[in-house]
Amino acid sequence: MTWSPDASITGGTITGFTTPTFTMVDDTPPAINAKQKTVSAISSQGSATANTVNVPFTETFYKPAALKAVPAPNPVTGLRGSIPNNQYKLIVRKGGDAATGVPVTLIARLTIDVPAGMETQSPDQVKSFVSFLVGLLNEESQDLAETLITGVL
Repeated sequence: MTWSPDASITGGTITGFTTPTFTMVDDTPPAINAKQKTVSAISSQGSATANTVNVPFTETFYKPAALKAVPAPNPVTGLRGSIPNNQYKLIVRKGGDAATGVPVTLIARLTIDVPAGMETQSPDQVKSFVSFLVGLLNEESQDLAETLITGVL
């Protein structure tokens, strides 16, 4: 299965957001090696808003423009050169105001560097990594929101 978030996403639990739901639609990505979705509607989230021209709410997932492979071993020494990474990137944007009439955009950039060859040699390790990452973000959604709001770690 490829990157394809559901049309409806249930958000992590945050105080004051009762069963937060995000409705997403396909959007035009900024690059050919990307997929983008826009949040077209939200529910149970106070005064938070869905995507508009002035207040963006999007997610864009990039794959490497060209996937790299494990380098061939040196014919004399049998050693391989440096193992390159295939870098994937998730960017989430949410617009808001810094002051009345002062629009700004909050941006999260998550990059994942997968060493070439690991996807075929150790797929369960990759799956375990993803499972942990998603669980960690889901479990820590309240704490992450509080840290971003209060600046307290």
